[in-house]
Amino acid sequence: MKYESVNQAVEALRKLQQTQAAYNHAMGVLYLDATTAAPSDTWEGRGKTMEILSQVTYDLTVNPENGELLSYLEAHAEELDAQTKREVEVLRKGYDQMFKIPAEEYVAYSVLLNDAQAVWAKAKNEDDFASFTPYLEKIVAYNKKFAGYFNPDMAPYDALLNEYEEGMNTATLDAFFAQLREAIVPLIAKIQNVQQIDDSFLFHHYPAEVQRKFSDYLMEVMGIDRSHCGIAETEHPYTTNFNNKDVRITTHYHEDNLVSSMFSVIHEGGHALYELGADDKYNYTALSGGVSMGIHESQSRFYENIIGRSEAFVHAIFPKVKELFSEQLADVDETMFYRAINKAEPSLIRTEADELTYALHIMVRYEIEKQLIGGTLEVKDVPAEWKRLYKEYLGVEVPNDREGCLQDSHWSGGSIGYFPSYALGSAYGAQMLRKMEEDLGDVYADVAKGDLSKVTAWLVEHIHRHASFKKPGQLFEEVCGKFDAKFYTDYLTEKFSKLYNL
Repeated sequence: MKYESVNQAVEALRKLQQTQAAYNHAMGVLYLDATTAAPSDTWEGRGKTMEILSQVTYDLTVNPENGELLSYLEAHAEELDAQTKREVEVLRKGYDQMFKIPAEEYVAYSVLLNDAQAVWAKAKNEDDFASFTPYLEKIVAYNKKFAGYFNPDMAPYDALLNEYEEGMNTATLDAFFAQLREAIVPLIAKIQNVQQIDDSFLFHHYPAEVQRKFSDYLMEVMGIDRSHCGIAETEHPYTTNFNNKDVRITTHYHEDNLVSSMFSVIHEGGHALYELGADDKYNYTALSGGVSMGIHESQSRFYENIIGRSEAFVHAIFPKVKELFSEQLADVDETMFYRAINKAEPSLIRTEADELTYALHIMVRYEIEKQLIGGTLEVKDVPAEWKRLYKEYLGVEVPNDREGCLQDSHWSGGSIGYFPSYALGSAYGAQMLRKMEEDLGDVYADVAKGDLSKVTAWLVEHIHRHASFKKPGQLFEEVCGKFDAKFYTDYLTEKFSKLYNL
């Protein structure tokens, strides 16, 4: 198509992005329904719908007219405003990547992920890794192939990492994780040599219906606008967003564990606040939503740990906790509760891991992903390697695959290369805290009163409102300076040394 003016081309770009957003919205709602409300054996029909929608979105993206449109706008870049330039940049990357994937492979992969999600949920419940194995084998094979399409000059796993955190690679992560292990492992060893904290009261019977009230309260304290953010229940908690006026979080209630859902809600609430805080002008464009998974996890982990596990936050919420669970916590005071939710002890489940040992869970997944994509580990051998690494890194025995390599939903959704973002995000968050303290002074004074408005306003101003307008490295460095994991290791050392009187 020939464009008579830049304005005409920009209008075509706007319509293209709105159409893409509409299809992504529809597919997102299907996924949300599949994981929260749909009966268990409904995946076949949904798979057919996903097959058709995937073909439509593929055709919409790789349409030759779109290539012409992007080329035209790139040739007239000096006439574009900054936002449109960035939209063209992001769309060009997506176009070039999608163009390299044969349509039949893209559609087949979308159907595979739909089926794999259902099979994984059943396999987890039944502790049956063998039933999931053929699906994960195909997912790994597709990811290797796609990595070659996306960045043939990169090592395959580096290409996948780059999809979740632009500029990230194994060399950087190997050094990062080595720095974390050097600080964390000796600290864990010291803690194991002193008297352990009693957290047994967190594992009494906590009825799900009361926990649901607690979730509503936590979202209220976090300042989450419930007219724009819903909460549902699913096997594995996650957040999905359709625009900055419609974000959904999910959780899972365990009646024998109070803090599992508590911290899921705060974590997913952090993701939600990021999406809700984006500027309206990025809605229905390629720039909507958070810029990377590392930056996204910095927000969720910031609220979950730096705020949610702080003495100030416990002070604010403990009266309500005591009111809702008066029988279970009859002999528990605020200090006991604070210490219990920060107890550091190697464990099995990543999502329920304490703040100190959490990064070791990520390292296990990172090492396995490197081997799977590098071709040095077969899928059938993942359970044994998982158990070996958990014994080596955390010193714990893995009793079954349900609590082992089947515990996370990421691989069934094709998200290979995502896990390191959690550790990076935790480290980003600690550095953001230091910068926030420089700007605001005592960050925790208002938090202790149950007022998170200044914290969130700072994050909206510096992170949230920009959505994907800036690249992740640029966004972080403009706010915090050059990334340095020492901020994170210092934060952990100071907090847990004080907690355990080391």
